[in-house]
Amino acid sequence: MQLSDFLIIPASEQHIAYAQQICDEMAESAKARGTGIAQRSPEYVANKMREGKAVIALRKTDWAWAGFCYIETWSHGDFVANSGLVVNPEFRKVGLARAIKKRIFDLSREKYPKAKIFGLTTGLAVMKINSELGYEPVTYSELTQDEEFWKGCQSCVNYDILTSKQRKNCMCTAMLWDPVEKEKELRERIEMKAKARERLKQITKKSSLLKRIEAKLWKSTKKMITAFIARHPRTA
Repeated sequence: MQLSDFLIIPASEQHIAYAQQICDEMAESAKARGTGIAQRSPEYVANKMREGKAVIALRKTDWAWAGFCYIETWSHGDFVANSGLVVNPEFRKVGLARAIKKRIFDLSREKYPKAKIFGLTTGLAVMKINSELGYEPVTYSELTQDEEFWKGCQSCVNYDILTSKQRKNCMCTAMLWDPVEKEKELRERIEMKAKARERLKQITKKSSLLKRIEAKLWKSTKKMITAFIARHPRTA
């Protein structure tokens, strides 16, 4: 079994039948890891599918669901979260999590190009994927302060820890992808490349000039030697 055996696409109303299975696996995965997760109902997941704010992975041979992830928006669309990433245990170890995360990230960028994309996770694998996509670890204060977002943590087993620390930190690691910062980094890289090309151009120019000078000096020296030999044949 390999990644090419699966179709990874934006979910729609035709995929609502998978909602219950997806929610069941979300709960089972959280239980197996012994970590908290904001629980979602099949109705909630189905609504994300209707809105086109989710990605689903299906096995091509029989359309069995293989993975899922959805988009949440906060602070009037200023912040976007890619949540509920889950892979069917039957289809793990083929790179589906990474592929789904990349597709939901791209979908988030398409729908909300100016939004900051963030995530809270306790999973090392998800942290690694986020890092590959350009997310960076941040403090909770840099995330959305939308009360509705934090209410979603109430079903998490670690909610008491979160509230006892005044939402400053918890068991989850916060990671953020900021389009403004990424655009700034891109401009800086472009400027650095331009400067590097200019330096290379100058070095090449100087090298070419030196070669021309050397060629002229050598040509002049040859003429002098030839003239000397012509005047002093015996010495030569």
